[in-house]
Amino acid sequence: MKKLIEKYSLPVPRYTSYPTVPHWNEAAFEQEAYIQRLVQAYGKIAEQGLSLYIHLPYCESLCTYCACNTRITVNHAVEGPYIDALIKEWDMYSEILTANQAEASKIPIREIHLGGGTPTFFAPQQLERLIKGLMRRGYPGEGASFSFEAHPANTSPEHLKTLRKCGFDRLSLGVQDFDPVVQKAIHRWQSPEDVQRVCDTARSEGYRSINFDLVYGLPFQSSTSFAETLAQVCSMRPDRIALYGYAHVPWKHPGQRAYSESDLPGAAERLNLFEMARIALLNAGYEQIGLDHFALPQDSLYQAYRNESIHRNFMGYNDVRSEMLLALGVSAISETGSAYAQNVKTVEAYLDRIKQGKLPIAKGHLLSEQEKYIAGKILSLMCLHRSSWKDDNEAEKAYMESCRKRLTPLELDGLIELDAEGIRVKEAGKILVRNICAAIDKDLLEASDQKRFATAI
Repeated sequence: MKKLIEKYSLPVPRYTSYPTVPHWNEAAFEQEAYIQRLVQAYGKIAEQGLSLYIHLPYCESLCTYCACNTRITVNHAVEGPYIDALIKEWDMYSEILTANQAEASKIPIREIHLGGGTPTFFAPQQLERLIKGLMRRGYPGEGASFSFEAHPANTSPEHLKTLRKCGFDRLSLGVQDFDPVVQKAIHRWQSPEDVQRVCDTARSEGYRSINFDLVYGLPFQSSTSFAETLAQVCSMRPDRIALYGYAHVPWKHPGQRAYSESDLPGAAERLNLFEMARIALLNAGYEQIGLDHFALPQDSLYQAYRNESIHRNFMGYNDVRSEMLLALGVSAISETGSAYAQNVKTVEAYLDRIKQGKLPIAKGHLLSEQEKYIAGKILSLMCLHRSSWKDDNEAEKAYMESCRKRLTPLELDGLIELDAEGIRVKEAGKILVRNICAAIDKDLLEASDQKRFATAI
C-alpha cells in the first residue's frame, strides 16, 4: 500500500466543488444569470431549507500554516460594522429569494456554519446579534444543525453558552498538533488543557458533536511527537476528526515563509505520519469517512455515511444535505447546483459594496450540463465511493468511456473496479479517491496546472 500511496501522492484538487475554482470561466459569468439560477434553486428547496456559510475573517494573530482568507487585528471595534454588513447582505438575498411570493415569508435554514478566520474572535454578544439578525428573515428548518469553528485558546464558556442558546449544537476545534515546537513554528498555541476545558464545557451545555482538526506534514513534526498528539486526542474522545495534509504554498500565502521546506517532513515521513494517524484513529474505534474524516459510530456523520445521505461541499463532509449553499462575508463561495459565486476578497471592498446596497460578488461560474453531470459523478465518488452511468444518456456514457484511458491504470493498481456501467472504489482506493475523481475531471489535463493543488496525501 505504501508504494501505491507514494505513486499517487500527486497534486490534485480536494473536490469540495466541481469545476474547481481555478477552472471557473469567469469571463462568461453574468451576475444576473447567477441570480436567476439562485432563485430557481431556492424554488426547488423552499420547504427543505438552505445552508448558510458565514465567513468571519478576523484573527488576533497569524497562524503561519493557514491558507484561509484572514484579517489580522487586535482591534475589536471591527466586530460591529462587520456583523452589520453580514445582516444587510442576508437581507438583500432574502428579498431576492422571496420577491415572487404573495406575502412576506421567512426562509427555512437547515444549516449554519460560522467559519474563519476565528469566529470566536467575536464577542458572544456580537455572534448572538448576528444570529438574531438572520432569524428576522429566516427560521431553523426541520432537522436544522448549526455549527462553528473555534480556537480552543480563546473560546470562553460564554461563547459556548450563547451559541448553544442560539441553536448551535456542533463545534470544530482547530487542534492541529499539541507539540510545543510545532506550535511555535506555526504560531498557534493551545494546550491540551485548553482543548479539554472547551470540550467539557461544550458537553455540559448540550453540544451533540465536537470535531477536532488535525494537520500532518507541519514544520518540525515527527512521528514521535505526532503520536503523542494522537494519544492525547483519542483520550479526549471527540466525536469527529478531520485529518488534513498541510499544503505548503508560500507563493500564495506568504506567512508560510516563516519556515523553509527543509523544516517540513520529507515525502516519506509525511506518508508515514498520515498512515500512523489513520491506524491510530481506527484502532481507537473511529470509522474512516471519505478521504480525510473519521467519526465515532454513534456520530451523525457516520450515520449519514452508512445510510448514504452524506454530502460534500465547500464546508467539507457533512450530514445535512442541502442543494443550495448561500455564503455570506468576505471571499465566501455560494453554490446553487448549477452555479457558483464568490464574494470580494478584502474587508474594505466587502464593506464598501454592502454600504452601496450591492451584492459583494466578485466572480463566479455558470455550470454547463456536462459540468453538472461530472460534478454529480465526483460527488458520488467522494461520498459513496462508487458511481454508475448505467441509466445515463448516450452522450454521458460516451464521456465516461473517454475517461477509460485514465481510469484503467487505477484499475490495474487495484484501486477501483471498473466495468461498462460504473466505478466502485476498492478499500485500497478510498484514501486516494481524489486521484480517482481526477481521472474523470475534464479540466485536469495539463501537468502545469497541477501546481495549484495540494498533494493527495
